[in-house]
Amino acid sequence: MTEPIPSSAADPAAADPVPPVDSGPRLPEPVIRRISRHDVVEALAAGLRDFRAAPLYGLFFGAVYTLGGIAIVATLGWLDMAYLAYPLAAGFAMIGPFVATGLYEVSRRRELGQPLSFAVVLWSVWDQRRREMGWMAFVAIFLLIMWLYQVRLLIALFLGLRSFSSMAEFVSVITSTPEGLMFLAVGHVVGALLAALAFTLTVVSFPLLVDRDHDVVTAIITSFRAVAVNPAVMLGWAFCVVMLMIIASLPMFLGLLVVLPVLGHATWHLYRRVVAPLVPAQA
Repeated sequence: MTEPIPSSAADPAAADPVPPVDSGPRLPEPVIRRISRHDVVEALAAGLRDFRAAPLYGLFFGAVYTLGGIAIVATLGWLDMAYLAYPLAAGFAMIGPFVATGLYEVSRRRELGQPLSFAVVLWSVWDQRRREMGWMAFVAIFLLIMWLYQVRLLIALFLGLRSFSSMAEFVSVITSTPEGLMFLAVGHVVGALLAALAFTLTVVSFPLLVDRDHDVVTAIITSFRAVAVNPAVMLGWAFCVVMLMIIASLPMFLGLLVVLPVLGHATWHLYRRVVAPLVPAQA
C-alpha cells in the first residue's frame, strides 16, 4: 500500500478561505506517495504492454528520437568533430522526456479507455504549446546546453584547445595519457552530477504537465519531491534508464526505436504510482 506524503506542514495562512483576486479554480498541490522496487517493475511491465498494444505510436516517436541522434552524429562527422559523438549522445538523452510527451498521452488515453489516433495524439502534443510544456522543454534544452559547455570546457582544460582528426585519435589520447585519463575521470563525475540534476527535475514534471494544468515551477518542485521521498527507488529507476539507453544507442541508436517508447510509457505509469490521483473537491 502506497503511503501519501504531505507536501508541507500545516500553515495557518494556508487555511485562509479568501481566494486570490481574479484567480480561477486552482488545482491542489500534488501529493507524493512512497513507492517500492515492485512499483518500478510494474511500471516497466505496463510500459511494455502499452507499446505492444499501440506499437505504431511508439515506433513513430522512437524514430523521431533515433533520427535526431543519427543526424547529430552525422553532422559531427561532417564537421570533423566525431570525437564529440560520445559526450553529445550521452547529453542527448536529456531531451528524451520531452520527445516522449506523445507517449505519455498514448498511455493516458489507454488508461482512460479513450480512442487513439495519430491526429488526436499529435494534436495533443501540439496543443501543449499553450500550456507550460514549452517552459519545461526550455529547461531540458538548457540542461543540454550546459552539458555541451561542460564537455568543451573540460576538453580545453585537460586536452588543450585542439581538435582531433578522428575518433580513434581521440580515444587513444584519453585512454593512454595522464591528461586524458583525468579528463575521463572528471568528465564522468561532472556528467553524472548534471545527469542526476536533469533526472531529478524532469522525471515527474513532464508527465505531470501532460496530465494536469499545473505551472512549470510546481511540476519541477513535484519532481524534486518525488525523488526526495523515494531516493533509493528513483536512483534504481535512473540506473535502469541509463543502462537501457546506452545499450540501445550502441547499434547507431537503432535500439531506441523500441527502448524509448517502452521507457516513455513506463515513465507515465511510474508517475501515476508516485503522484496520488486528484481527489474530487467536496461541495
